[in-house]
Amino acid sequence: MPTSKQVLEQISASGLIAVVRAESADQALKIAEACREGGVAALEITFTVPGAHRVIERLAEEYRDGRILIGAGTVMDAETARVAILSGAHFVVSPYFNADVLRLCHRYDILAVPGVMTIKEVVEALNAGADVLKAFPGEILGPAFVKAVRGPIPHAQIIPTGGVSLENVDQWIKAGCVAVGVGGNLTAGAKTGDYAAITSVARDFMERIARARGLITA
Repeated sequence: MPTSKQVLEQISASGLIAVVRAESADQALKIAEACREGGVAALEITFTVPGAHRVIERLAEEYRDGRILIGAGTVMDAETARVAILSGAHFVVSPYFNADVLRLCHRYDILAVPGVMTIKEVVEALNAGADVLKAFPGEILGPAFVKAVRGPIPHAQIIPTGGVSLENVDQWIKAGCVAVGVGGNLTAGAKTGDYAAITSVARDFMERIARARGLITA
């Protein structure tokens, strides 16, 4: 199992987390492979998915070689976080800051990504030891929120989720985000079984992230 630091480094290097609300473990596996082929480093299975812990368990086993990181999303409490960790999750994402979840993740050296939407929450989460924060809901906050936060708190590492698209991903990255979380705008192809479309969209996201980072200039 990689350390929380290694997981954050891998997510940051890729710049993209695929947020998955799959209907089954088989569908999640197909989405995971499509995302991996597109260059995505991490997959977040939300606990809104029925039997999410079993999906995480199967994916963690399938990708135990580290080809893609498997995380748990929509984790609302420490009990759910523990289930996710025991199922093999490499990271735990919450829609809000929960100190109990953060403490539990620290105990097992699992990366916790608490949700924040105010400066006060940013500071509270950082003071509690959070290494990276989830700007949520992204469609309401916008890239300007990240830029504003990183003015007085430049060391804040932020990953937005919600409202991130091919059209605005460059704005999020240029605002200072270490990565972005993308759901339906990336995985929509799964609804019709078009997993090749997921790979294609993932590659587009990866290219736009690289351009926004100045890694591609041509």
